[in-house]
Amino acid sequence: MKTKTLKKNKVNVVTLGCSKNLFDSEVMMAQLKANKFEVEHEAQQDDSEIVIINTCGFIDNAKQESVDTILRYADAKNEGLVSKVYVTGCLSERYKEDLIKEIPEVDAFFGTRELPRLLKTLKADYKKELVGERLLTTPSHYAYFKIAEGCDRPCSFCAIPLMRGKHVSTPIEDLVTQAKGLVAKGVKELMLIAQDLTYYGLDIYKKRALADLLNALADIEGLEWIRLHYAYPSGFPMDVLDVMRERDSVCNYLDIPLQHGSSNMLKAMRRGINREKTEALIKSIREAVPGIAIRTTLIAGYPGETEEDFEEMYQFVEEMKFDRLGIFTYSHEENTHAYNFEDDVPEDVKRERADQIMELQAGISYELNQKKVGRTLKVLFDRIEGDYFIGRSEFDSPDVDNEVLVKMTDENYTRIGDFAEVTITSADHYDLYGELAQ
Repeated sequence: MKTKTLKKNKVNVVTLGCSKNLFDSEVMMAQLKANKFEVEHEAQQDDSEIVIINTCGFIDNAKQESVDTILRYADAKNEGLVSKVYVTGCLSERYKEDLIKEIPEVDAFFGTRELPRLLKTLKADYKKELVGERLLTTPSHYAYFKIAEGCDRPCSFCAIPLMRGKHVSTPIEDLVTQAKGLVAKGVKELMLIAQDLTYYGLDIYKKRALADLLNALADIEGLEWIRLHYAYPSGFPMDVLDVMRERDSVCNYLDIPLQHGSSNMLKAMRRGINREKTEALIKSIREAVPGIAIRTTLIAGYPGETEEDFEEMYQFVEEMKFDRLGIFTYSHEENTHAYNFEDDVPEDVKRERADQIMELQAGISYELNQKKVGRTLKVLFDRIEGDYFIGRSEFDSPDVDNEVLVKMTDENYTRIGDFAEVTITSADHYDLYGELAQ
């Protein structure tokens, strides 16, 4: 029995997982709005008739969060707090049949490429003229910008190709049109995302075309920052660095997940590169773009990872001194190549190794941040928290990297979404503090 009045044709979209999922939710929301639905993203009030959950199926923790969220809304449906619950995204793509059996309260499950079918279920039309249109869930001055879907890489631990399919690049002219539309709405920064940025163009242009895309985007008036996420090290297109160095709007920033620092582990992971070549690549990147900030991601506890392998990864991090670093504990994923091996590193050892890497990185981050004290940086301000304006330099991406905090005073006053020059006065492990430059 319903306990409250629900708004007919109001949809609450709930997004779990990565920025690529967020992009997909924004596209879905634009389609729903064009079909006269009232749409909210992660609504605060429980008055939506329909809930659509965009799930993540990447690793155990993310899968569990997705399942827990589905169960929460299934319970809400039973209590009359929502009328319809739909599930889409990576978990639904990968485990649809199991989910249908286990959670029958869900009205329908959809895969990662089934937006038209989802809309049809809601008696809505998929409007082809809206391709590229999105309802931004981020602050209006920045947006995630997906340039390709899927992945052709053979990494042994990764289930993404199972959920997202083969690599498909979006043509440059389409991306430029989309970017111009975003800039016209006030977007000043684009975070380029894909499962693999550096593969961009091989399918449609028969060559790596990320540098060509960057040049085309850098020509757009009003687009002040372009940031690169999820580059792959093997076969890295070095001409990207020339564009980064030559074009002011391309941030001196690179997110390049390396996954390990041991050649044994990299070979087992089928990464197509060893430690020596990785170190040479990082050195070449830093020589080509002096001052570049490099973010990476690693995995602790891959099957067969010995204490010696871990020590090699620890030394690798110590020597490379990455500006930003995250680390996952290995998750044993069905239907991946690595699933054929025994998941033989105990969970507590995985966690302990990950913690040791993060403790090492905290010291590196602190050391690098101290070198910024006294420098004046261009900062884009994202929000206000308490008495502080909070922003980022070109070396930092939202949610995952350092932030710049400026205390609000009559002398220190700016606006959200504006750039300002900030002189850094102090720093801790992960944040910088400063004052607006006079």
